[in-house]
Amino acid sequence: MVSSSCCSPPTMFWKFLIVGFLSVTSYRLASGTDTRPNIVFVLADDYGYYDIGYHGKQIHTPHLDKLCSGGVRLENYYVQPICVPTRSQLMSGMYQIHTGMQHSNQPLLPLTIPTVADKIKEAGYYTHMIGKWHLGFRRKENMPSYRGFDTMFTFLDGHENYFSHERAWHGKGPYLDLRTEKGPAFNYSGIYSANMYTERAINVLREHAEKQTDTPLFMYLAYQSVHTPLEVPDHYLKPYRHIKDKKRRSYAGMVNALDEGVGNLTKALKDLNMWDNTVFIFSTDNGGNNRGGGACNWPLRGKKGTLWEGGMRANGFVAGGRVGRSGVVSTELIHVSDWFPTLVGLAKGNLNGTKLDGYNQWSTISKGTASPRNVILHNIDILRPRLGKPAVKGTFDTSVRAAIRVGDYKLITGDCGDDQWIPPPGMPEHSLRSDNTLHFSATHNDMEFHQDDIKNSHDSSDKQRVGEEKNVWLFNILKDPNERDDLSEKEPERVRAMLDQLLAFNKTAVPPFVVKSDPRSNPALHGNVWGPWLD
Repeated sequence: MVSSSCCSPPTMFWKFLIVGFLSVTSYRLASGTDTRPNIVFVLADDYGYYDIGYHGKQIHTPHLDKLCSGGVRLENYYVQPICVPTRSQLMSGMYQIHTGMQHSNQPLLPLTIPTVADKIKEAGYYTHMIGKWHLGFRRKENMPSYRGFDTMFTFLDGHENYFSHERAWHGKGPYLDLRTEKGPAFNYSGIYSANMYTERAINVLREHAEKQTDTPLFMYLAYQSVHTPLEVPDHYLKPYRHIKDKKRRSYAGMVNALDEGVGNLTKALKDLNMWDNTVFIFSTDNGGNNRGGGACNWPLRGKKGTLWEGGMRANGFVAGGRVGRSGVVSTELIHVSDWFPTLVGLAKGNLNGTKLDGYNQWSTISKGTASPRNVILHNIDILRPRLGKPAVKGTFDTSVRAAIRVGDYKLITGDCGDDQWIPPPGMPEHSLRSDNTLHFSATHNDMEFHQDDIKNSHDSSDKQRVGEEKNVWLFNILKDPNERDDLSEKEPERVRAMLDQLLAFNKTAVPPFVVKSDPRSNPALHGNVWGPWLD
Protein backbone atom coordinates (compact mmCIF):
# COMPACT_ATOMS: atom_id res chain seq x y z
CA MET A 1 0.00 0.00 0.00
CA VAL A 2 1.26 3.48 -0.87
CA SER A 3 1.79 5.58 2.24
CA SER A 4 -0.41 8.57 2.94
CA SER A 5 0.81 12.07 3.53
CA CYS A 6 0.70 13.16 7.16
CA CYS A 7 -0.59 16.62 6.27
CA SER A 8 -3.97 17.85 7.45
CA PRO A 9 -6.74 17.74 4.76
CA PRO A 10 -6.61 21.49 3.87
CA THR A 11 -2.81 21.44 3.64
CA MET A 12 -2.95 18.26 1.56
CA PHE A 13 -5.42 19.86 -0.87
CA TRP A 14 -3.20 22.84 -1.65
CA LYS A 15 -0.12 20.65 -1.82
CA PHE A 16 -1.85 18.37 -4.36
CA LEU A 17 -3.03 21.36 -6.38
CA ILE A 18 0.45 22.88 -6.60
CA VAL A 19 2.15 19.57 -7.38
CA GLY A 20 -0.48 18.78 -9.99
CA PHE A 21 -0.12 22.18 -11.64
CA LEU A 22 3.67 21.90 -11.76
CA SER A 23 3.58 18.37 -13.16
CA VAL A 24 1.14 19.30 -15.94
CA THR A 25 3.10 22.47 -16.74
CA SER A 26 6.41 20.62 -16.95
CA TYR A 27 4.79 17.93 -19.10
CA ARG A 28 3.54 20.53 -21.57
CA LEU A 29 6.90 22.30 -21.70
CA ALA A 30 8.72 19.05 -22.35
CA SER A 31 6.45 17.87 -25.12
CA GLY A 32 5.27 21.16 -26.64
CA THR A 33 1.72 19.87 -26.70
CA ASP A 34 -0.37 17.68 -24.42
CA THR A 35 -0.29 14.19 -25.92
CA ARG A 36 -1.74 12.34 -22.96
CA PRO A 37 -4.65 10.09 -23.96
CA ASN A 38 -8.34 10.65 -23.49
CA ILE A 39 -9.65 8.06 -21.05
CA VAL A 40 -13.15 6.63 -21.46
CA PHE A 41 -14.28 4.08 -18.88
CA VAL A 42 -17.59 2.28 -19.53
CA LEU A 43 -19.11 0.23 -16.72
CA ALA A 44 -22.04 -2.14 -17.32
CA ASP A 45 -24.31 -3.16 -14.45
CA ASP A 46 -25.13 -6.80 -13.53
CA TYR A 47 -23.84 -8.06 -16.88
CA GLY A 48 -23.57 -11.86 -17.00
CA TYR A 49 -20.30 -13.55 -17.90
CA TYR A 50 -21.91 -15.69 -20.61
CA ASP A 51 -23.85 -12.79 -22.10
CA ILE A 52 -21.14 -11.16 -24.19
CA GLY A 53 -20.64 -12.54 -27.67
CA TYR A 54 -17.11 -13.85 -27.19
CA HIS A 55 -18.19 -15.94 -24.18
CA GLY A 56 -21.55 -17.28 -25.36
CA LYS A 57 -23.82 -17.85 -28.32
CA GLN A 58 -27.27 -16.84 -27.17
CA ILE A 59 -26.91 -13.04 -27.08
CA HIS A 60 -25.15 -11.17 -29.86
CA THR A 61 -22.92 -8.19 -29.07
CA PRO A 62 -21.26 -7.26 -32.38
CA HIS A 63 -20.01 -3.85 -31.26
CA LEU A 64 -18.49 -5.09 -28.01
CA ASP A 65 -16.96 -8.08 -29.79
CA LYS A 66 -15.40 -5.90 -32.48
CA LEU A 67 -13.98 -3.48 -29.94
CA CYS A 68 -12.57 -6.33 -27.90
CA SER A 69 -10.96 -8.00 -30.92
CA GLY A 70 -9.26 -4.69 -31.73
CA GLY A 71 -7.75 -4.39 -28.27
CA VAL A 72 -6.76 -6.45 -25.25
CA ARG A 73 -9.28 -8.87 -23.79
CA LEU A 74 -8.91 -9.40 -20.05
CA GLU A 75 -9.53 -13.02 -19.11
CA ASN A 76 -8.19 -13.08 -15.57
CA TYR A 77 -9.94 -9.91 -14.46
CA TYR A 78 -11.91 -9.51 -11.24
CA VAL A 79 -14.41 -7.07 -9.80
CA GLN A 80 -16.52 -7.36 -6.63
CA PRO A 81 -19.74 -9.36 -6.14
CA ILE A 82 -22.10 -6.35 -5.99
CA CYS A 83 -22.47 -2.78 -7.21
CA VAL A 84 -21.12 -0.51 -4.48
CA PRO A 85 -17.95 -2.47 -3.63
CA THR A 86 -16.82 -2.49 -7.25
CA ARG A 87 -17.57 1.20 -7.73
CA SER A 88 -15.86 2.14 -4.48
CA GLN A 89 -12.71 0.21 -5.39
CA LEU A 90 -12.68 1.70 -8.88
CA MET A 91 -12.96 5.20 -7.45
CA SER A 92 -10.58 4.71 -4.49
CA GLY A 93 -8.10 2.04 -5.57
CA MET A 94 -8.61 0.50 -2.12
CA TYR A 95 -9.97 -2.78 -0.84
CA GLN A 96 -13.30 -2.57 0.99
CA ILE A 97 -11.65 -3.46 4.31
CA HIS A 98 -9.64 -0.24 4.04
CA THR A 99 -12.62 2.05 3.41
CA GLY A 100 -15.09 0.57 5.92
CA MET A 101 -17.34 -0.60 3.08
CA GLN A 102 -16.77 -4.35 3.47
CA HIS A 103 -20.30 -5.19 4.60
CA SER A 104 -22.99 -5.58 1.98
CA ASN A 105 -23.93 -2.69 -0.32
CA GLN A 106 -23.04 0.36 1.82
CA PRO A 107 -23.14 3.37 -0.56
CA LEU A 108 -21.01 5.98 1.17
CA LEU A 109 -17.41 6.44 0.03
CA PRO A 110 -15.68 8.43 2.81
CA LEU A 111 -14.92 12.03 1.89
CA THR A 112 -11.39 11.69 3.26
CA ILE A 113 -10.48 9.35 0.39
CA PRO A 114 -9.50 11.00 -2.92
CA THR A 115 -11.16 9.52 -6.00
CA VAL A 116 -9.52 8.59 -9.27
CA ALA A 117 -11.38 11.57 -10.77
CA ASP A 118 -9.83 13.86 -8.16
CA LYS A 119 -6.36 12.76 -9.17
CA ILE A 120 -7.03 12.89 -12.92
CA LYS A 121 -8.61 16.34 -12.63
CA GLU A 122 -5.66 17.45 -10.55
CA ALA A 123 -3.45 16.36 -13.46
CA GLY A 124 -5.28 18.85 -15.70
CA TYR A 125 -7.93 16.72 -17.40
CA TYR A 126 -11.54 17.65 -18.07
CA THR A 127 -13.62 15.11 -16.13
CA HIS A 128 -17.18 13.93 -16.74
CA MET A 129 -19.43 11.42 -14.97
CA ILE A 130 -22.54 9.96 -16.65
CA GLY A 131 -24.92 7.30 -15.34
CA LYS A 132 -25.10 5.42 -12.05
CA TRP A 133 -23.21 6.84 -9.06
CA HIS A 134 -24.25 4.73 -6.03
CA LEU A 135 -21.44 5.96 -3.78
CA GLY A 136 -23.43 8.23 -1.49
CA PHE A 137 -25.36 11.50 -1.63
CA ARG A 138 -26.38 12.35 1.91
CA ARG A 139 -24.48 15.63 1.54
CA LYS A 140 -23.80 17.51 -1.67
CA GLU A 141 -20.10 16.88 -1.06
CA ASN A 142 -20.75 13.14 -1.58
CA MET A 143 -21.96 13.64 -5.16
CA PRO A 144 -19.82 13.27 -8.30
CA SER A 145 -19.46 17.01 -8.94
CA TYR A 146 -17.71 17.29 -5.57
CA ARG A 147 -15.67 14.09 -6.03
CA GLY A 148 -13.51 15.18 -8.95
CA PHE A 149 -15.94 15.48 -11.86
CA ASP A 150 -16.43 18.79 -13.67
CA THR A 151 -19.85 17.69 -14.92
CA MET A 152 -22.31 14.98 -14.04
CA PHE A 153 -25.51 13.57 -15.49
CA THR A 154 -26.40 10.86 -13.06
CA PHE A 155 -28.82 8.96 -10.94
CA LEU A 156 -27.60 8.63 -7.39
CA ASP A 157 -28.97 5.38 -6.05
CA GLY A 158 -28.80 1.75 -7.17
CA HIS A 159 -31.69 1.25 -9.60
CA GLU A 160 -34.77 2.95 -11.01
CA ASN A 161 -37.28 2.92 -13.84
CA TYR A 162 -35.49 3.03 -17.22
CA PHE A 163 -38.03 5.43 -18.76
CA SER A 164 -39.33 7.69 -15.98
CA HIS A 165 -36.01 7.75 -14.06
CA GLU A 166 -37.93 7.46 -10.83
CA ARG A 167 -37.82 5.11 -7.88
CA ALA A 168 -39.83 4.67 -4.70
CA TRP A 169 -38.73 5.54 -1.18
CA HIS A 170 -39.88 2.83 1.26
CA GLY A 171 -42.98 2.18 -0.83
CA LYS A 172 -43.81 5.86 -1.32
CA GLY A 173 -43.51 7.83 -4.52
CA PRO A 174 -41.92 7.15 -6.97
CA TYR A 175 -39.60 10.15 -7.07
CA LEU A 176 -37.18 11.46 -9.67
CA ASP A 177 -33.54 10.38 -9.36
CA LEU A 178 -31.73 12.21 -12.15
CA ARG A 179 -29.61 15.33 -11.93
CA THR A 180 -26.72 17.32 -13.31
CA GLU A 181 -24.12 19.32 -11.41
CA LYS A 182 -26.63 22.22 -11.57
CA GLY A 183 -29.56 20.39 -10.01
CA PRO A 184 -32.44 18.00 -10.83
CA ALA A 185 -32.97 17.07 -14.50
CA PHE A 186 -36.73 17.11 -15.09
CA ASN A 187 -37.15 16.89 -18.86
CA TYR A 188 -36.08 13.34 -19.70
CA SER A 189 -39.15 11.27 -18.86
CA GLY A 190 -39.89 8.70 -21.56
CA ILE A 191 -36.32 8.47 -22.85
CA TYR A 192 -34.78 5.04 -22.38
CA SER A 193 -31.78 5.37 -20.10
CA ALA A 194 -29.22 3.52 -22.28
CA ASN A 195 -30.02 5.88 -25.15
CA MET A 196 -30.18 8.90 -22.88
CA TYR A 197 -26.77 8.30 -21.32
CA THR A 198 -25.18 7.48 -24.65
CA GLU A 199 -26.54 10.69 -26.17
CA ARG A 200 -25.23 12.72 -23.23
CA ALA A 201 -21.81 11.09 -23.55
CA ILE A 202 -21.66 11.88 -27.28
CA ASN A 203 -22.67 15.49 -26.59
CA VAL A 204 -19.85 15.78 -24.06
CA LEU A 205 -17.41 14.48 -26.67
CA ARG A 206 -18.69 16.96 -29.26
CA GLU A 207 -18.41 19.88 -26.86
CA HIS A 208 -14.89 18.83 -26.01
CA ALA A 209 -13.93 18.59 -29.69
CA GLU A 210 -15.41 22.03 -30.35
CA LYS A 211 -13.06 23.53 -27.79
CA GLN A 212 -10.18 22.61 -30.10
CA THR A 213 -8.03 22.02 -27.06
CA ASP A 214 -5.24 19.54 -26.64
CA THR A 215 -6.28 19.04 -22.99
CA PRO A 216 -7.57 15.46 -22.73
CA LEU A 217 -10.75 14.27 -21.05
CA PHE A 218 -11.69 11.52 -18.64
CA MET A 219 -15.20 10.16 -19.05
CA TYR A 220 -16.77 7.68 -16.64
CA LEU A 221 -19.93 6.27 -18.24
CA ALA A 222 -21.70 3.92 -15.82
CA TYR A 223 -24.73 2.54 -17.65
CA GLN A 224 -27.84 1.55 -15.74
CA SER A 225 -28.00 -1.39 -18.12
CA VAL A 226 -28.54 -4.26 -17.55
CA HIS A 227 -29.67 -4.08 -13.90
CA THR A 228 -33.29 -4.79 -13.03
CA PRO A 229 -36.03 -3.74 -13.61
CA LEU A 230 -36.12 -5.62 -16.92
CA GLU A 231 -37.29 -2.82 -19.24
CA VAL A 232 -36.44 -2.16 -22.86
CA PRO A 233 -38.09 -0.67 -25.99
CA ASP A 234 -39.78 -3.34 -28.09
CA HIS A 235 -37.54 -2.98 -31.15
CA TYR A 236 -34.54 -4.25 -29.18
CA LEU A 237 -36.43 -7.48 -28.50
CA LYS A 238 -36.92 -8.43 -32.16
CA PRO A 239 -33.73 -10.51 -32.53
CA TYR A 240 -34.70 -12.51 -29.44
CA ARG A 241 -38.33 -13.41 -30.03
CA HIS A 242 -37.28 -17.06 -30.10
CA ILE A 243 -36.27 -16.97 -26.43
CA LYS A 244 -39.24 -18.33 -24.50
CA ASP A 245 -38.11 -17.29 -21.04
CA LYS A 246 -39.62 -13.80 -20.66
CA LYS A 247 -36.98 -12.47 -18.30
CA ARG A 248 -34.17 -13.82 -20.42
CA ARG A 249 -35.75 -12.30 -23.55
CA SER A 250 -36.10 -8.87 -21.94
CA TYR A 251 -32.57 -9.05 -20.59
CA ALA A 252 -31.24 -9.96 -24.05
CA GLY A 253 -32.97 -6.90 -25.49
CA MET A 254 -31.36 -4.75 -22.81
CA VAL A 255 -27.94 -6.13 -23.73
CA ASN A 256 -28.77 -5.30 -27.35
CA ALA A 257 -29.42 -1.67 -26.34
CA LEU A 258 -26.21 -1.55 -24.31
CA ASP A 259 -24.17 -2.93 -27.20
CA GLU A 260 -25.70 -0.40 -29.59
CA GLY A 261 -24.93 2.42 -27.15
CA VAL A 262 -21.27 1.45 -26.86
CA GLY A 263 -21.09 1.17 -30.63
CA ASN A 264 -22.54 4.67 -31.08
CA LEU A 265 -20.17 6.08 -28.48
CA THR A 266 -17.06 4.66 -30.12
CA LYS A 267 -18.30 5.75 -33.55
CA ALA A 268 -18.53 9.30 -32.20
CA LEU A 269 -14.97 9.09 -30.88
CA LYS A 270 -13.82 8.08 -34.34
CA ASP A 271 -15.94 10.65 -36.17
CA LEU A 272 -14.52 13.38 -33.93
CA ASN A 273 -10.95 12.18 -34.57
CA MET A 274 -10.51 11.33 -30.90
CA TRP A 275 -10.23 7.53 -31.08
CA ASP A 276 -6.56 7.39 -32.02
CA ASN A 277 -5.70 9.28 -28.84
CA THR A 278 -8.06 7.38 -26.55
CA VAL A 279 -7.78 4.53 -24.06
CA PHE A 280 -11.21 2.88 -23.89
CA ILE A 281 -12.01 0.48 -21.05
CA PHE A 282 -15.09 -1.70 -20.79
CA SER A 283 -15.93 -3.55 -17.57
CA THR A 284 -18.79 -5.17 -15.74
CA ASP A 285 -19.43 -4.27 -12.09
CA ASN A 286 -20.22 -7.80 -10.88
CA GLY A 287 -21.61 -11.11 -12.07
CA GLY A 288 -25.03 -11.38 -13.60
CA ASN A 289 -28.24 -11.82 -11.62
CA ASN A 290 -29.46 -15.22 -12.78
CA ARG A 291 -32.12 -15.41 -10.05
CA GLY A 292 -34.74 -13.10 -11.50
CA GLY A 293 -32.52 -10.76 -13.49
CA GLY A 294 -32.38 -12.77 -16.71
CA ALA A 295 -28.57 -12.98 -16.77
CA CYS A 296 -26.28 -16.00 -17.11
CA ASN A 297 -22.76 -16.61 -15.82
CA TRP A 298 -22.34 -20.06 -17.36
CA PRO A 299 -20.09 -22.00 -17.05
CA LEU A 300 -18.97 -20.24 -13.87
CA ARG A 301 -20.34 -21.13 -10.46
CA GLY A 302 -22.55 -18.69 -8.59
CA LYS A 303 -24.04 -15.31 -9.37
CA LYS A 304 -24.09 -11.67 -8.37
CA GLY A 305 -23.61 -11.30 -4.63
CA THR A 306 -21.54 -14.46 -4.17
CA LEU A 307 -17.83 -15.09 -3.69
CA TRP A 308 -17.84 -17.77 -6.40
CA GLU A 309 -16.31 -16.95 -9.78
CA GLY A 310 -19.75 -16.21 -11.24
CA GLY A 311 -20.06 -13.29 -8.84
CA MET A 312 -16.69 -11.68 -9.50
CA ARG A 313 -15.01 -12.82 -12.71
CA ALA A 314 -15.71 -10.01 -15.12
CA ASN A 315 -16.13 -9.30 -18.79
CA GLY A 316 -13.55 -6.66 -19.59
CA PHE A 317 -11.29 -5.32 -22.30
CA VAL A 318 -9.16 -2.32 -23.22
CA ALA A 319 -9.25 -0.78 -26.71
CA GLY A 320 -8.54 2.51 -28.44
CA GLY A 321 -5.74 3.93 -30.51
CA ARG A 322 -3.37 4.39 -27.57
CA VAL A 323 -3.37 0.76 -26.46
CA GLY A 324 -0.80 -0.32 -29.02
CA ARG A 325 -1.98 -3.94 -29.21
CA SER A 326 -4.92 -5.70 -30.84
CA GLY A 327 -6.32 -9.19 -31.00
CA VAL A 328 -4.69 -10.04 -27.68
CA VAL A 329 -6.10 -12.18 -24.87
CA SER A 330 -4.43 -11.43 -21.54
CA THR A 331 -4.59 -13.97 -18.71
CA GLU A 332 -2.58 -11.80 -16.33
CA LEU A 333 -4.22 -11.21 -12.95
CA ILE A 334 -5.96 -7.81 -12.79
CA HIS A 335 -8.40 -6.37 -10.24
CA VAL A 336 -10.79 -3.42 -10.40
CA SER A 337 -8.71 -1.55 -7.79
CA ASP A 338 -5.85 -1.51 -10.31
CA TRP A 339 -7.62 1.01 -12.53
CA PHE A 340 -6.91 3.85 -10.08
CA PRO A 341 -3.10 3.84 -10.38
CA THR A 342 -3.28 2.72 -14.01
CA LEU A 343 -5.47 5.64 -15.11
CA VAL A 344 -3.69 8.21 -12.95
CA GLY A 345 -0.44 6.97 -14.48
CA LEU A 346 -1.83 7.47 -17.98
CA ALA A 347 -2.83 11.00 -16.96
CA LYS A 348 0.74 11.65 -15.71
CA GLY A 349 -0.78 12.43 -12.33
CA ASN A 350 0.60 11.73 -8.88
CA LEU A 351 -0.51 9.41 -6.11
CA ASN A 352 0.26 11.70 -3.21
CA GLY A 353 -2.19 11.27 -0.34
CA THR A 354 -3.42 7.84 -1.42
CA LYS A 355 -3.27 4.46 0.28
CA LEU A 356 -3.66 2.12 -2.64
CA ASP A 357 -4.24 -1.61 -2.87
CA GLY A 358 -4.21 -1.40 -6.68
CA TYR A 359 -1.27 -1.72 -9.06
CA ASN A 360 -0.45 0.14 -12.26
CA GLN A 361 -1.24 -2.42 -14.96
CA TRP A 362 -0.53 -0.32 -18.04
CA SER A 363 2.65 -2.19 -18.98
CA THR A 364 0.77 -5.49 -18.57
CA ILE A 365 -2.04 -4.27 -20.82
CA SER A 366 -0.06 -2.36 -23.46
CA LYS A 367 3.15 -4.42 -23.59
CA GLY A 368 2.20 -7.84 -22.29
CA THR A 369 4.53 -7.80 -19.29
CA ALA A 370 3.74 -9.92 -16.23
CA SER A 371 1.14 -8.53 -13.85
CA PRO A 372 2.63 -6.98 -10.71
CA ARG A 373 -0.29 -8.52 -8.81
CA ASN A 374 -0.17 -12.02 -7.31
CA VAL A 375 -2.84 -11.60 -4.61
CA ILE A 376 -6.43 -10.35 -4.60
CA LEU A 377 -8.34 -9.91 -1.38
CA HIS A 378 -11.87 -10.47 -2.62
CA ASN A 379 -13.28 -9.41 0.76
CA ILE A 380 -13.60 -10.04 4.49
CA ASP A 381 -17.06 -9.35 5.91
CA ILE A 382 -17.07 -9.77 9.69
CA LEU A 383 -20.68 -8.56 9.98
CA ARG A 384 -22.13 -11.30 7.76
CA PRO A 385 -23.79 -14.06 9.83
CA ARG A 386 -21.20 -16.74 10.47
CA LEU A 387 -21.39 -20.30 9.21
CA GLY A 388 -20.26 -23.23 11.31
CA LYS A 389 -17.18 -23.28 13.53
CA PRO A 390 -13.51 -22.47 12.84
CA ALA A 391 -12.10 -25.33 10.79
CA VAL A 392 -8.43 -24.59 11.54
CA LYS A 393 -7.09 -23.46 14.90
CA GLY A 394 -4.71 -20.56 15.41
CA THR A 395 -5.45 -18.66 12.21
CA PHE A 396 -8.28 -16.84 10.41
CA ASP A 397 -11.76 -17.92 11.50
CA THR A 398 -13.29 -19.90 8.63
CA SER A 399 -16.83 -19.16 9.83
CA VAL A 400 -16.33 -15.57 8.59
CA ARG A 401 -17.34 -14.78 5.01
CA ALA A 402 -14.13 -14.08 3.08
CA ALA A 403 -12.20 -14.98 -0.06
CA ILE A 404 -8.64 -14.52 -1.25
CA ARG A 405 -6.76 -15.32 -4.46
CA VAL A 406 -3.04 -16.15 -4.25
CA GLY A 407 -1.43 -17.04 -7.56
CA ASP A 408 -3.58 -19.70 -9.20
CA TYR A 409 -5.36 -20.63 -5.97
CA LYS A 410 -8.50 -19.26 -4.39
CA LEU A 411 -9.69 -19.82 -0.84
CA ILE A 412 -13.27 -19.15 0.29
CA THR A 413 -14.59 -19.21 3.86
CA GLY A 414 -17.91 -18.77 5.61
CA ASP A 415 -21.24 -18.21 3.88
CA CYS A 416 -20.16 -17.65 0.29
CA GLY A 417 -23.63 -17.56 -1.28
CA ASP A 418 -25.59 -19.44 -3.96
CA ASP A 419 -23.24 -22.15 -5.26
CA GLN A 420 -25.02 -23.45 -8.36
CA TRP A 421 -23.98 -23.68 -12.01
CA ILE A 422 -26.91 -22.41 -14.05
CA PRO A 423 -26.91 -22.80 -17.86
CA PRO A 424 -28.58 -20.19 -20.06
CA PRO A 425 -32.37 -20.59 -20.17
CA GLY A 426 -33.67 -22.27 -23.28
CA MET A 427 -30.28 -23.37 -24.59
CA PRO A 428 -30.40 -27.05 -25.62
CA GLU A 429 -27.68 -29.40 -24.42
CA HIS A 430 -26.36 -30.10 -27.92
CA SER A 431 -25.85 -26.35 -28.46
CA LEU A 432 -23.86 -26.04 -25.26
CA ARG A 433 -21.86 -29.17 -26.04
CA SER A 434 -20.83 -27.70 -29.39
CA ASP A 435 -19.84 -24.39 -27.83
CA ASN A 436 -16.05 -24.35 -27.65
CA THR A 437 -15.85 -21.11 -25.69
CA LEU A 438 -16.98 -22.30 -22.31
CA HIS A 439 -14.09 -23.38 -20.11
CA PHE A 440 -10.67 -21.94 -19.48
CA SER A 441 -7.83 -24.21 -20.43
CA ALA A 442 -4.69 -24.30 -18.31
CA THR A 443 -2.60 -23.95 -21.46
CA HIS A 444 -4.65 -21.88 -23.89
CA ASN A 445 -6.24 -18.46 -23.96
CA ASP A 446 -9.42 -19.95 -25.37
CA MET A 447 -11.71 -22.25 -23.41
CA GLU A 448 -12.42 -25.94 -23.49
CA PHE A 449 -15.67 -27.73 -22.77
CA HIS A 450 -16.43 -30.61 -20.39
CA GLN A 451 -19.63 -32.50 -21.17
CA ASP A 452 -20.08 -33.58 -17.55
CA ASP A 453 -20.86 -29.96 -16.69
CA ILE A 454 -24.19 -30.14 -18.54
CA LYS A 455 -25.26 -33.26 -16.68
CA ASN A 456 -24.15 -31.88 -13.35
CA SER A 457 -25.85 -28.53 -13.89
CA HIS A 458 -29.22 -30.21 -14.44
CA ASP A 459 -28.84 -32.03 -11.12
CA SER A 460 -29.31 -28.62 -9.47
CA SER A 461 -26.51 -28.34 -6.93
CA ASP A 462 -27.76 -30.95 -4.50
CA LYS A 463 -25.02 -33.42 -5.38
CA GLN A 464 -22.41 -30.67 -5.63
CA ARG A 465 -23.37 -28.83 -2.47
CA VAL A 466 -21.25 -29.48 0.53
CA GLY A 467 -22.59 -30.05 4.04
CA GLU A 468 -24.39 -27.18 5.63
CA GLU A 469 -21.62 -26.52 8.15
CA LYS A 470 -18.68 -26.77 5.76
CA ASN A 471 -17.05 -23.36 5.59
CA VAL A 472 -13.74 -23.61 3.74
CA TRP A 473 -13.04 -24.33 0.06
CA LEU A 474 -9.84 -24.30 -2.00
CA PHE A 475 -9.63 -24.28 -5.80
CA ASN A 476 -6.91 -24.10 -8.41
CA ILE A 477 -8.60 -21.49 -10.58
CA LEU A 478 -6.22 -21.90 -13.51
CA LYS A 479 -7.01 -25.61 -13.84
CA ASP A 480 -10.54 -25.44 -12.42
CA PRO A 481 -12.10 -22.04 -13.18
CA ASN A 482 -15.59 -23.41 -12.59
CA GLU A 483 -14.82 -24.43 -9.00
CA ARG A 484 -15.82 -28.09 -9.12
CA ASP A 485 -12.79 -29.73 -7.50
CA ASP A 486 -12.48 -28.63 -3.87
CA LEU A 487 -8.86 -29.17 -2.75
CA SER A 488 -9.24 -28.03 0.86
CA GLU A 489 -8.85 -31.50 2.33
CA LYS A 490 -6.06 -32.49 -0.06
CA GLU A 491 -3.88 -29.43 0.59
CA PRO A 492 -4.22 -28.48 4.29
CA GLU A 493 -0.87 -26.67 4.36
CA ARG A 494 -1.91 -24.36 1.54
CA VAL A 495 -5.24 -23.76 3.28
CA ARG A 496 -3.46 -22.70 6.47
CA ALA A 497 -1.03 -20.45 4.59
CA MET A 498 -3.89 -18.67 2.83
CA LEU A 499 -5.86 -18.39 6.06
CA ASP A 500 -2.79 -16.76 7.59
CA GLN A 501 -2.85 -14.23 4.74
CA LEU A 502 -6.51 -13.49 5.43
CA LEU A 503 -5.63 -13.01 9.08
CA ALA A 504 -2.88 -10.56 8.17
CA PHE A 505 -5.23 -8.61 5.90
CA ASN A 506 -7.90 -8.49 8.59
CA LYS A 507 -5.45 -6.86 10.98
CA THR A 508 -5.23 -3.91 8.55
CA ALA A 509 -9.01 -3.49 8.26
CA VAL A 510 -10.85 -0.42 9.46
CA PRO A 511 -14.15 -1.01 11.29
CA PRO A 512 -17.04 -1.60 8.90
CA PHE A 513 -19.87 0.89 8.95
CA VAL A 514 -23.54 0.37 8.23
CA VAL A 515 -25.58 3.04 6.45
CA LYS A 516 -28.99 3.21 8.10
CA SER A 517 -32.14 4.65 6.62
CA ASP A 518 -32.71 8.26 7.60
CA PRO A 519 -36.30 9.64 7.54
CA ARG A 520 -34.87 13.00 6.51
CA SER A 521 -33.83 11.46 3.18
CA ASN A 522 -37.47 11.16 2.04
CA PRO A 523 -37.59 12.84 -1.40
CA ALA A 524 -41.04 14.20 -0.56
CA LEU A 525 -39.24 16.57 1.80
CA HIS A 526 -36.96 17.79 -1.01
CA GLY A 527 -39.18 18.72 -3.92
CA ASN A 528 -40.06 15.10 -4.75
CA VAL A 529 -36.52 14.51 -6.00
CA TRP A 530 -33.84 12.20 -4.68
CA GLY A 531 -30.83 14.17 -3.46
CA PRO A 532 -28.77 15.36 -0.48
CA TRP A 533 -30.62 15.87 2.79
CA LEU A 534 -27.90 16.92 5.23
CA ASP A 535 -26.16 20.31 5.36
